[in-house]
Amino acid sequence: VSLQELMQPESGANGTVIAEFILLGLLEAPGLQPVVFVLFLFAYLVTVGGNLSILAAVLVEPKLHSPMYFFLGNLSVLDVGCISVTVPSMLSRLLSRKRAVPCGACLTQLFFFHLFVGVDCFLLTAMAYDRFLAICRPLTYSTRMSQTVQRMLVAASWACAFTNALTHTVAMSTLNFCGPNEVNHFYCDLPQLFQLSCSSTQLNELLLFAVGFIMAGTPMALIVISYIHVAAAVLRIRSVEGRKKAFSTCGSHLTVVAIFYGSGIFNYMRLGSTKLSDKDKAVGIFNTVINPMLNPIIYSFRNPEVQSAIWRMLTGRRSLA
Repeated sequence: VSLQELMQPESGANGTVIAEFILLGLLEAPGLQPVVFVLFLFAYLVTVGGNLSILAAVLVEPKLHSPMYFFLGNLSVLDVGCISVTVPSMLSRLLSRKRAVPCGACLTQLFFFHLFVGVDCFLLTAMAYDRFLAICRPLTYSTRMSQTVQRMLVAASWACAFTNALTHTVAMSTLNFCGPNEVNHFYCDLPQLFQLSCSSTQLNELLLFAVGFIMAGTPMALIVISYIHVAAAVLRIRSVEGRKKAFSTCGSHLTVVAIFYGSGIFNYMRLGSTKLSDKDKAVGIFNTVINPMLNPIIYSFRNPEVQSAIWRMLTGRRSLA
């Protein structure tokens, strides 16, 4: 039975039709479920609160009306979207104790998760390009990184990510699922669903590697090239203070890039393994919860301008700029 047919529960040649998947969640021990609920609810509130604080500071504070913070504001929106696709539904299942998820809802979650992660991927590249222009091409920075260019980069990121997410979702809908239907995870994702398919997933896995190479490999290469030029330019700065200031604006971004790509590569580049273990759940937590929660912490802790803007916003003071 294909996922398209699963929307219409009727009996087929292979017996009972699978109309839903059972998400096993993080832990099977019932006694630990309240602890998991409290921890994930706390992480969700911290992530949403932190990212929305950064977004509000970027919108309100005149000092933060620059390309770097425009991209940071967009990144905050994506982080809220990314965690909202997975965590609230998991929390509702913990409360209701119902682990069944309709196939249509599973596909929808898959689509939006890959949409937000895809935009994140391209946006991090746009931020690296912004740092490259600011440090290596300061004289032409304002014209090369105009508001029109910023909007075009964000729009292109959404368009590419939408195409990627739709491609994987449509490809997944063509697979046959004739049982079992237990997903050993807390959200629907490609590797876990590939394991349950009773038809060949070779083409789907090939598609994931090919598109993944374009979606992750190309941005990663562009980020590395940008920072090689940035490092070379910074090392030419004679004053120690000047070097420190230039590197500080790049440090936060490089930290986020390392965490994002590290967890992503581990999750999707090991599809050949016959059994997906609890390590995949840990990586899933990293992708969907830890990354979005760390981003506002990394950017605010390492950036005095963001810190002071959030503080002024919270205390009701206006910037003198």
